[in-house]
Amino acid sequence: MAGTPALYSTESMRAEKRAVAGNSVFAALAITAGKIIVGFTTGSLGILSEAAHSGLDLIAAAITYFSVSVSDKPADADHQYGHGKIENFSAFVETGLLLLTCAWIIYQAIERMFFHKVDVEPSVAAFAVMLISMGVDWWRSRALGRIAQKFDSQALEADALHFSTDIWSAGVVVLGLVLVVLGRNLHVDWLQDADPIAALFVAGVVVSVSWRLARRTIDALLDAAPAGVRSQITDAILHVDGVLEVDRVRIRRAGNRYFADLAVGLARTVTFQRSEQLVSAVTAAVHRILPDADVTVQPLPRAQHSENVFDRIRAVAAHHNLNVHDISVQDLAGRLHVEQHVELDERMTLKNAHDKVTELEADMRRDVPDIAEILTHIESEPATIETPEELVSDTELEHRLKAVAAQFPEILDMHDIVIKRVRGRLYVSCHCTLSDNLPLSRVHDIQTDLEIRFKQDAPELFRVLIHPEPDTDNRR
Repeated sequence: MAGTPALYSTESMRAEKRAVAGNSVFAALAITAGKIIVGFTTGSLGILSEAAHSGLDLIAAAITYFSVSVSDKPADADHQYGHGKIENFSAFVETGLLLLTCAWIIYQAIERMFFHKVDVEPSVAAFAVMLISMGVDWWRSRALGRIAQKFDSQALEADALHFSTDIWSAGVVVLGLVLVVLGRNLHVDWLQDADPIAALFVAGVVVSVSWRLARRTIDALLDAAPAGVRSQITDAILHVDGVLEVDRVRIRRAGNRYFADLAVGLARTVTFQRSEQLVSAVTAAVHRILPDADVTVQPLPRAQHSENVFDRIRAVAAHHNLNVHDISVQDLAGRLHVEQHVELDERMTLKNAHDKVTELEADMRRDVPDIAEILTHIESEPATIETPEELVSDTELEHRLKAVAAQFPEILDMHDIVIKRVRGRLYVSCHCTLSDNLPLSRVHDIQTDLEIRFKQDAPELFRVLIHPEPDTDNRR
């Protein structure tokens, strides 16, 4: 499927569409006038039916000109999806006019064939007008079709299809006039009915065109999804790494613009930032099928079969918009005992914090029925930016800390020691170099043990932050 090419500006697109639609109006006006004059002078029902057809073409062309002038206006407060539907409505009106034409032609043809004979007087002017009409219809059908394809305009496409069938219906009328002439010259009476028969054939062509236009127009007005596009989009989205399921795909069209409304299932453990990345990937997948579509994606959290107990605990905490860490789970006789740390705003009261944690623990037990007990360590989450009172230069303390670190064989180097005094308490941070291949669990144990040993050797320390670095990072 194709949307409006991005390289064309809205104003140039509107100008081209208006120009080709305006030319079609002038052509329809000239053709209709010529057919009316010749139809009455010859008495040919075929030509009169074509004149009526062309008269409605004129109305349809005028409606199309109006619709393409309005449909590309941008969305506003009253029309949030833009004005594209007016093109679909224009095609709907054109369909109704075509059906009225059919009814009149069929009535007149039956009247002339069985009840009221009318002598047809073919003339050179009649043939000339019909042949010129066929040439003009060929010209404007090509012009309308080219612009319709260029900008994916349903109204112009309907007009192009309409005028392409006019060429064949006009050809049938010309054939009817030829048969009438032959019938007179050869004295074959039944050929005298060739003109109303040709008119019936014209009506058949109009019915065929009307039926095709009606189906497409009604589908557009009722927001029917384009055939096969929904399954293409679903398949494309399921190939996006990280999407678990496609819950909803809704597609509607307004003029030359598609709107896609999607709901996709994502792992409930993904971060908000990762969720935004997946939404962008889903939107890109839709644009590969509907390039100019306006896409809305709703991410839905979904539990995965591969989730372990830690994932499920974090997922429940994320649902409460809380951050848990240092999760420890022990299996005691088939029952799980959980210990965890949770951060809450430091400005909360103990009562409010405890109530929030109690609610969190209840949800965790519901999500993981195997949990027998949960012990939550409540930490204060900083809400203010602290200003250190001073950076402390304490060479003796640095030597003591390095001596402690030297007792750990896995620690290859300790550097960038920073000592600060904040609210009268000492904070220390440092970088420790360890082997590249050391498991992260062991790295965490070393950090914890080192922090404990630091505080044992220097009880005046309030907080210790240790940053681990791989050995190769320090050899660059």
